[in-house]
Amino acid sequence: MTTTYEKIQTTTLGSVSSSVDITSIPGTYTDLKVILYSATGAASNDEVLIRINGDTGSNYSMTVLGGNGSTVQSSRRSNVLQWHIDNNSPSNIGGVFIMEFMNYSNTTTYKTMLNRSGNASNALAASTNLWRSTAAITSLNFRLASNLQYQVGTTFTLYGIKAE
Repeated sequence: MTTTYEKIQTTTLGSVSSSVDITSIPGTYTDLKVILYSATGAASNDEVLIRINGDTGSNYSMTVLGGNGSTVQSSRRSNVLQWHIDNNSPSNIGGVFIMEFMNYSNTTTYKTMLNRSGNASNALAASTNLWRSTAAITSLNFRLASNLQYQVGTTFTLYGIKAE
């Protein structure tokens, strides 16, 4: 079985923004992949916050592993209002996030997402994430925990994955 990636959309910020939405996600793929390239870190050890379909309920959980070259960390959060994706990045260092959403359009199972992130300095993180909803994912909202803004040049690319 081969896997085909199809680019659905790319958003590159031409001005700073506190929030980025990916909307109208079609339900025609088996999985989704979002690649976020953060042009610069907004604050030291900032977190990317993700909400699905505008859900502000306590339906999100995650387990995170990370390190920065001198220390390691692990954490678990349950029943929170959004996913907290650890950047583990020093200030002003860009980061790359690769997020994979499995069975995103299935309406009989909860949704899972795997994330890997890192930066050019010394940090990396991995997380497994659960959204306790059987709704198909049709939109994603990205913010920063610091309430600062994504910088000019930050890019969000959404891919649909088809198994053939």
